[in-house]
Amino acid sequence: MTDARLFDDAGTPALELSGTGARPASVDLVGARARVSARLHGRGRTWRAVIPLQAARWGGAPLPLPSGEYRLEVPDADISGLTLADTALPGLRASLSHGVVSIAAPIDPVYVTGEGRAAIERRYVGGKREPLENAVFFESFYGRTAGCNPLAIDRELARIAPAVTRYWSVGDLSVEVPEGAIAVVEGSPEWWRARGVSRLLVVNDWLRRRFVRRRGQRVLQTWHGTPLKRLALHRPGFDPRRALAVVRESRRWDVLLAQSPYAARVLSKAYAFLRRPIWVEGYPRDDSLSSSAWGPETRRRLGIGDEERVLLYAPTWRDDRERMVDFVDPAALARSADAVVLVRGHTRTLLPGTDAAGPRVIDVTGFPDTSALLAAADALVTDYSSVMFDFAITGKPMYFLVPDLEHYRGELRGFYFDLLDLAPGPVVRSQADLERALAEVDPSIFAERYSRFRALFAPRDDGRAAERVVARLLDQGFVSRG
Repeated sequence: MTDARLFDDAGTPALELSGTGARPASVDLVGARARVSARLHGRGRTWRAVIPLQAARWGGAPLPLPSGEYRLEVPDADISGLTLADTALPGLRASLSHGVVSIAAPIDPVYVTGEGRAAIERRYVGGKREPLENAVFFESFYGRTAGCNPLAIDRELARIAPAVTRYWSVGDLSVEVPEGAIAVVEGSPEWWRARGVSRLLVVNDWLRRRFVRRRGQRVLQTWHGTPLKRLALHRPGFDPRRALAVVRESRRWDVLLAQSPYAARVLSKAYAFLRRPIWVEGYPRDDSLSSSAWGPETRRRLGIGDEERVLLYAPTWRDDRERMVDFVDPAALARSADAVVLVRGHTRTLLPGTDAAGPRVIDVTGFPDTSALLAAADALVTDYSSVMFDFAITGKPMYFLVPDLEHYRGELRGFYFDLLDLAPGPVVRSQADLERALAEVDPSIFAERYSRFRALFAPRDDGRAAERVVARLLDQGFVSRG
């Protein structure tokens, strides 16, 4: 190995390696959630490999690689001594050390340090403010995706009020934002400005960093699921600091969106969101489940044939571990069920986790829109995740794999209702039991229970939730049409 450089390859961030002698058979950059291969040149005394630091997934456009560390694989070559300093490239920052390429969001390092962050926050709080714009600041799961209820609201708002500016908060530029929207990287000066000048903030989780509401600025909290597991003030063990944080957070919200009357009751008490508006309109993210076209389109993006059986495994996250639970061997499940298995980890497991792999296994943890996956699946395998309430809209079979039921219910989180009493499908304790249920249980025996489940938890999900929510935003002056 003779040389390495980071460079702008006609608008594409890239790493170039060069050497003498026989050209390597392959040069790859391998990360937890993405892998890219080099273009190789030269067959004589020298060779060159150009690795694009971007990737296209799910049929979308090429985007900068997600932030993280990537192992450089060059067979029969010693690359341990190659070092490249942190370099700004289109859409990201990159460095190389001891065979590892580090990718970071394209933020000036001055704003990453503690002193720099404090300075920009002080300007946000006390500096001269620009006038509010007829704009919406969207954020979904702390900028890890551009999806969920905020995405559905964005799409409807773009349809009927295209003059509204739409900013999307993203952790880095690997997050694909909707057409016509403006991506702003969390923590950057552009991010602070967008959050400060937008008339409306639409979020589905807690607001991060410091927040000071300006006169005329509103916050719509859509939340991200009807709860089975206890949350916020209802979590096991009273912690005064947590309770104070919960109350402070909920006071930032002007309106809370709930999927159902049940969810409204639980969320209002869990977040002490009392005597303030709660809109029970169904979930905008589930509107697409009322369309028969969404499933085939998603299968096409994933490379799955129409004739294939598709199982979606989507467990929730656990407070006592960072990564997704390992209760399923997806390759074995795919063989047993003669199906394609989609593995969907919770967004909290996106950054610390790695993609599952195997024959007829597709890890879709990084797929931007969960609802599209629900539409594509023939059946859902979950545990305590709120995805059960969304999937109920489809009427398709559900299976509940809960090996840690007693621990989760009794010690880790606790439930608002007894899952065993209301589950609209088989509740099993092991993969072997799950495989038997998939093969032997007739889903029709749960028809009556399924119908009650949907009536209780998704009575307003009729395909028009986003339309109703956006109409209320416009009617009440949160934003204007033009």
